[in-house]
Amino acid sequence: MGTRTSGSVGGQGKRSGSKDRHRASGLPNHVVKLAGEAVDKVRRQEWNAHGKSTTPGGKWVKGTRWSLLKAPERQSVEQLAILGEVQQANRKLYRGFPLKEELRMLYQLDDPALAPEHLEAWLAWACRSRLKPFVKLSRTIRKHRDGILAAIRLGLSNARLEGLNSKVRLISHRSFGFHSAAPLIALIYLCCGGIEIDLPVR
Repeated sequence: MGTRTSGSVGGQGKRSGSKDRHRASGLPNHVVKLAGEAVDKVRRQEWNAHGKSTTPGGKWVKGTRWSLLKAPERQSVEQLAILGEVQQANRKLYRGFPLKEELRMLYQLDDPALAPEHLEAWLAWACRSRLKPFVKLSRTIRKHRDGILAAIRLGLSNARLEGLNSKVRLISHRSFGFHSAAPLIALIYLCCGGIEIDLPVR
């Protein structure tokens, strides 16, 4: 293999596509990701309002990131304790957390027939939250409401696609030094295409 250059396959080039590329999908990971982004925007607004990292208050807000983003069942005891502090010390910052979690729960309802009612209640709550990122998100969700509910009704999930994307990204990292896309494509087919090669000696 030759020396890798900035133009090599697998190099760190500019990302293509719109930053809103997930918004037209009703699949779980995309919707939950948007909710997480809204929570983090609220946190950043509070971080800016408290002097960023130049003040104790700003440093504390910065340290709440993972407690606000992670699902409660995946948090450590320390992260849950920080979440409790947020609930007591900064109600505006905390309001984004249950909004994010209730939207996530939309995909975990025991009865999918309850999804329209659950979503309408969430949309009304988000609109009244006075949190600009969630007000904006509610408009996006309302715009794609039918697609979201259809994905829930049909039981659609992008888990397999996300898994495949992760594998392709890993293969791309292994392709540093390739001078064209053809070897990378061949490697993807070999690793992901279910191709079995009979070795001459077993």
